[in-house]
Amino acid sequence: MKKNFYSHIMPTYGERNLEFAAGKGCYLYTPSGKKYLDFAGGIAVNSLGHCHPKLVNVLKKQSETLWHTSNLYRNNTQEIFAKELCKKTFADKVFFTNSGAEAIECGLKVVKSFWNLKNKNKKNIITFKGAFHGRTFAALSAQKNKKYSEGFGPLLGGFKNIPFNDEKALIKNINNETAAILIEPIQGEGGIRPASLQFLKYIRELCNKKNILLFLDEVQSGFGRSGKLYSYEWAQIKPDILATAKGIGSGFPLGACLATNDASKGMVQGKHGSTYGGNPLAVSVGREVLKIISSKKFLKNVDLISRYLWKNLKKLEETYEEIIEVRGAGLLLGIKTKKNNVMISNLLRKHNLLSVPAGDNVIRLAPPLIIKKKHVDEAIKILNETFKKIK
Repeated sequence: MKKNFYSHIMPTYGERNLEFAAGKGCYLYTPSGKKYLDFAGGIAVNSLGHCHPKLVNVLKKQSETLWHTSNLYRNNTQEIFAKELCKKTFADKVFFTNSGAEAIECGLKVVKSFWNLKNKNKKNIITFKGAFHGRTFAALSAQKNKKYSEGFGPLLGGFKNIPFNDEKALIKNINNETAAILIEPIQGEGGIRPASLQFLKYIRELCNKKNILLFLDEVQSGFGRSGKLYSYEWAQIKPDILATAKGIGSGFPLGACLATNDASKGMVQGKHGSTYGGNPLAVSVGREVLKIISSKKFLKNVDLISRYLWKNLKKLEETYEEIIEVRGAGLLLGIKTKKNNVMISNLLRKHNLLSVPAGDNVIRLAPPLIIKKKHVDEAIKILNETFKKIK
């Protein structure tokens, strides 16, 4: 950044010195042409990499036809996309949004509207320590994380925040007022911490037994990132509500709240809305992303390449004392380090590898789902050279 440069953008992101002018596949390019291997993926967003030709084509075609009409009118492509999402998941109903935070907001309203019809005493939602559900006021209240909520109090009531992956803490905090349990199958911002499959199964069983809604936040862990379309499939369970975004548009702003018919009974006319949600441009891209990612061949390849990356990261863990632990699932992986993760992430950037810091001093790796072995080998080489220099 030039000296004495004055930005008119609110400084919520801090100082940003690295700028990209172009992207192709798994790489980003600066205005001067410097090439970076992108293992940040726009924070787990660019599921099909940069400027995927099929997405460019559908977006260009749609942009020449129709951009926006609002949800006051029927959008047949939106109807088709909703049907396709439901067919490939547990859901019966979809509400389209522009982001993950909006999908979470919708899901919270689904919970509240459901119990408003059935039992108004059920008003509390259980969440977990280390969770990140977005930066809206309800999301801040749900995750109760001072890192994000400090200075914005008082927060909303109605949320119980308990230890993650802890069955005893969960059963202890459930009572007649428990309306729903909100959980990320893999905590992203919280440090790439997967919920155990046993814990997810236990939650589903408890929800069935205690008449509680299960609300999954798959904003970061969904849309192929785990090697399944959604991570909950690994636990062989089905939620009542699910928030999805990030990879669903592979870089185009798009999100959705999915729900069963029963869970969404309270979401009648006038209960919720979005000016841009599910607009023709977003839906055209989303349909193409779903078509590509949901194929068995594509997901099988994600699973295979993620295991190859995992195996190589574990070798680094065995080699360098600086690495405390490699964790995560699929292509949402983390390296917990002894020294400051931001410092190490910056060192990787100097070697042309992009990553994203996460909580618990973890370096997050969330590359495009289209990476090949050669990209893994390139990343491992940079990681190896970087950790060699750290004393």
